[in-house]
Amino acid sequence: MGAVPEPSLPRPLDRPLDWPVPGRPELAERLVGAYSTGRGYHDLRHLTEVLARLAELGEDTPEIVLAGWFHDAVYDGAPDDEERSARLAESELAGAETGERPVDVAEVARLVRLTATHDPAPGDHAGEVLCDADLAILAAPPERYREYAAGVRRDYAAVSDADFRAGRRAVLEELLAREALFRSAYAREHWEPLARQNLAREIAGLR
Repeated sequence: MGAVPEPSLPRPLDRPLDWPVPGRPELAERLVGAYSTGRGYHDLRHLTEVLARLAELGEDTPEIVLAGWFHDAVYDGAPDDEERSARLAESELAGAETGERPVDVAEVARLVRLTATHDPAPGDHAGEVLCDADLAILAAPPERYREYAAGVRRDYAAVSDADFRAGRRAVLEELLAREALFRSAYAREHWEPLARQNLAREIAGLR
């Protein structure tokens, strides 16, 4: 568990991002840097999209927004990326305040860990909206979806084409087999149909 890495050439923000800890602007900048270090899909654009989807879902609870910021703060394709991101949140947010009250750091870390499985318990509203926002890329317009898929491939550049195609297909087929991809009523209504079309199209291309 270390500090947020300092990038050599951080990418500037296209627009301000919602940051609910006004007393820690330097932490926001370091997180922006962590997402700007030459990743494939899990980059600053992904962070921006997740925060925008949370806003679309009408969610501005500081702990949920912070979980959006931290959910891929550590990302190198390892099985414990989410766990390390959660531990980083626990370390970096200790003693942080929203301006009105202390941040519930344990809740932020819990939510970050949920993004490993995207399987919140029934009635876990915070978990549902965060996981829905993270998976909302599945409902992107076709061009953006193709960019997303290409970005995922870059994230796993060290994996052979055959192994990647097999692994990617297994992941997508598991998603498509779910009764519902999204948990919140808004996401099921507005995102689910297009997401299923995108998944089916990509699976067909991997066969």
